[in-house]
Amino acid sequence: MEDSPRSCLKLFTIVLFWCLASAHRVHDYDKHPLSKIDIYKTTVALSDSVSLKANPLILGLKGEDTAWVTVELVNPNPSNDDWVAVFSPAKFNSSTCPAENEEAESPYLCTSPIKYKYANFSDSKYAKTGKASLKFQLINQRADFSFALFSGGLSNAKLVSVSNYISFANPKAPLFARLANGKSWNEMTVTWTSGYSIDEAVPFVEWGLHGETHMRSPAGTLTIEQNSMCGAPARTVGWRDLGFTHTSFLTNLWPNTVYSYRMGHILSNGSDIWSKTHSFKSSPYPGQDSLQRVIIFGDMGKGERDGSTEYANKDPGALNTTDQLIKDLPNYDIVFHIGDIAYADGYIADWDQFLQQVEPITSTVPYMVASGNHERDWPDSGSFYTGTDSGGECGVIAETLYYVPAENRAKFWYSTDYGMFHFCIADTEHDWREGSEQYKFIEKCLASVDRRKQPWLIFAAHRPLGYSSNDWFGQEGSFSEPMGRDDMQKLWQKYRVDIAFYGHVHDYERTCPIYQNVCVNSEVSHYSGTMNGTIHVVVGGGGHHLGTSFIGIPNWSLYRDFDFGFVKLTAFNRSSLLFEYKKSSDGKVYDSFTIHREYRDILACVHDSCGTSTWAS
Repeated sequence: MEDSPRSCLKLFTIVLFWCLASAHRVHDYDKHPLSKIDIYKTTVALSDSVSLKANPLILGLKGEDTAWVTVELVNPNPSNDDWVAVFSPAKFNSSTCPAENEEAESPYLCTSPIKYKYANFSDSKYAKTGKASLKFQLINQRADFSFALFSGGLSNAKLVSVSNYISFANPKAPLFARLANGKSWNEMTVTWTSGYSIDEAVPFVEWGLHGETHMRSPAGTLTIEQNSMCGAPARTVGWRDLGFTHTSFLTNLWPNTVYSYRMGHILSNGSDIWSKTHSFKSSPYPGQDSLQRVIIFGDMGKGERDGSTEYANKDPGALNTTDQLIKDLPNYDIVFHIGDIAYADGYIADWDQFLQQVEPITSTVPYMVASGNHERDWPDSGSFYTGTDSGGECGVIAETLYYVPAENRAKFWYSTDYGMFHFCIADTEHDWREGSEQYKFIEKCLASVDRRKQPWLIFAAHRPLGYSSNDWFGQEGSFSEPMGRDDMQKLWQKYRVDIAFYGHVHDYERTCPIYQNVCVNSEVSHYSGTMNGTIHVVVGGGGHHLGTSFIGIPNWSLYRDFDFGFVKLTAFNRSSLLFEYKKSSDGKVYDSFTIHREYRDILACVHDSCGTSTWAS
C-alpha cells in the first residue's frame, strides 16, 4: 500500500488532469447550431394570414437521393428574427413526444428540426416586404418533410405557420454506400442505410467483375433504438430514427481488381429494389509491390450546401475537404478518417447528412474511421474521458453506422493492411495505458507485422498521444494529450513506427523523427537509411473550426499550418515513401518529405529498439 503523501500526490495529479482535460474543450463555437433553439419553450401562435408553401411535392423521381426545394413565404407581420425550419418526419407536434419526457408540462415541441434558415437569408428586405423565397437542399432520410415558420428568434420561438408535406418518391431506398476493409486482405465490406426492415425485405449486395456474371451476398441488419442513447440531446430533442443499417461481406476477392456492385432488397412480392451501381478496386496482397496511396485526416463534420443552420461557423472547411477528395478520387486507394466524424453531437439527423456528403468517396474506396470524443465521450458510460462531447451518443451511432475490423466495435481499436502498409488504429476514448486491454492490443498489432513485406508501419489515433504544440497542450506543458506519451513512446520506438497520426487539434503539424522529446535526425525533407525515431503528425484540419497554437515553436516542430487539409502517403515500393500535406482549398502540396531505405535499415538497432543479445556462438 502506498504511503499517504504519495497517495495524495497521485490523487491530486489525476484530479488535475481530468479538470484540465475538460476545461480546455469548452468553446462557444463547439456548440451545435441546433442547440441554440430552446425547443421545449416553443409556443404556438398559428396565423391563417401567413402562407408557407414548399415545392416540388415529390422528390427524387429519377432515383436521386438529394433534391432542391423552394419554400415561398408570405407574412404580413415580418421580423428579422423570423426563421424557417425543416422537420422530418413532417408531423412534429406534441403527439410525437416520448412518454419519458422529463418536462413538468408537456411541451408543444419536443424534437429539433433538421436545419433552419432565417427568413431574410436570401432577401434582406424581408422585414419590410414580408416575402421570401428560400431554397433548401434535402436528402432522402426515410420520412416526409415539412417546413415551419417561427417568430421570436431561437430562444423565444413561436410557431406561426406550417407548410404542406413533401416526400421522396421512395423514402426507404437503399442509400449511402460505405466500403471498409474486412478482417482479411481479400474481403471488402459494403454497409448502407435503408428504410426496409428485415420483415419487409431481404437485403443483399449484387457484385462481380465487369462483363462477368454477378453473384449475390447476403447482408446483416442492425438498428439503433432511442433508449440506447446515453443522454440528451441524443435521447431527447436530437433523436431521429436512423432506419436500418445493412452490411454485406464480399470475400475471396482478386488483388488489385475492379469490381462493380449495387445494394438490393427483395420485397415480399418478389420484386427487387436497387441502389445506384458503384465500383471499387480490391486491396493488394499484403506486401505486394505496387503503387499504393493513402489519405489521412481527422475532424471533418458536415457542411450545408444551401447555407442553412450556421454550419459555416461550426464546420467551415468540411465541404472544401470533401469536394477536393471527390475531385482527387482516381489518385488514392483508401481513406482513414481518424475521429470526430460528423460532429452530430446528439443531433442524429446530421449523421444521414454526413453519410450523403461523403458517399462519392465512401462508395468508391475503403473509408476507415477511428473513434473521437465527439463520437464516444459521455459520463458514466465507460469512456476514458468524462466529458459530454458526444451529445449522449456514447459511441453507439458510429459503432453501428460504420464497420471496422475490430473484435468488438464498442472497443474501437483494430489493425488493417493495405499492401505494403500496416495500420494500427487506437481508440483514445478508452484507456491506452500500460496494463490496459488496449495497450496489449497495440503492442500485438505493432509486433505482428513482417517489415520485409510491409515496411511502412503506421499508428493512428484521435487525440495527440505523441506531440502537438496546440495552445492548450503548450500551456499545460505536456505538448501532447496528458499521459499520452508516457507508455506509448516505448512501443513506437521498440517496433520502429514510421509515422504516428492524430486529429483532435484542428490544424496541421509535423515533427522531426523524435524519441523522448529529442530530435534524432537533423534532416527535414529527405530521410534515408536508419530511422532513429517516429515522425508525429497532427492532421485535424478536416473541416471543423480551426484551433490555436502555442505562441512558442518547439524545436521538434518542423512545420505548422492553420488551415484545412489532409495528408497523402504514396508508397512506390518497399524502399520509397512520399508524404504530402495538401490544403483543401486548392489541393496543392504545402509540406512534404520522402523516406528511402532498405530492409536492413529497419532491422538496425537504435536506442531502446532492440532486445538483449549475446556474443556466444
